[in-house]
Amino acid sequence: MLMPKKSKYRKSHKGGRGGIATQMNRVSFGDYGLKAQESIWLSSRQLEAGRRVITRYVKKGGRIWIRVFPHKPVTSKSGEVPMGKGKGAVDHHVVVVKPGMMLFEMGGVTEAVAKEALLAAAHKLPIKCVFVIK
Repeated sequence: MLMPKKSKYRKSHKGGRGGIATQMNRVSFGDYGLKAQESIWLSSRQLEAGRRVITRYVKKGGRIWIRVFPHKPVTSKSGEVPMGKGKGAVDHHVVVVKPGMMLFEMGGVTEAVAKEALLAAAHKLPIKCVFVIK
């Protein structure tokens, strides 16, 4: 699973996730891409599930780029813990996805294979995504 090797601060604030993506909003590396249509915190597990599906379709041909990385730590406390006593331990890492952000890119395969692979990966993700061509 994807997570940072080290970070400046172990825990972070929740922060906002409003607005639309002004960066990473076009296909840069490959020929085809999967673009998010909604905002969400996408966990590293969900990202990995999408990557596995794409890899299965591509087999040995083609190249895959994961355009997002889960930098943000999310903390949680165990069940039935009383209020107070500080912030919980880091549970997992997420990436803040905004509408219009490119999640995956592919190159070196036909359009039909890329569309099938990326739409299969979109089914693994909890948001609406759209297939785009460079």
